[in-house]
Amino acid sequence: MEDIKPLVKLNRDKSLEILNVLLDLCKEPMHFELILKKVFEHYELTMDHAQYVLVGSTIRSYLAYLCDNGKVENYVEDNLLLWKTVTE
Repeated sequence: MEDIKPLVKLNRDKSLEILNVLLDLCKEPMHFELILKKVFEHYELTMDHAQYVLVGSTIRSYLAYLCDNGKVENYVEDNLLLWKTVTE
């Protein structure tokens, strides 16, 4: 590939899309397993063990990024770690 700019733009756009999907999903408090399930449904993915590990790790990273940037918060309720979009 001689010009990487289109690939970088595509990757950035998809990352922003996923962040927005997560912000939308977390408008109501949600635990990770349900977030992951809904992401799989949103993108019409089929979950197997390998996909669970790979996509799950990626989604955890996105949630951590959103939390670090004050876009979502997490807290424990009823022995579940819940994620919720921060409303301004």
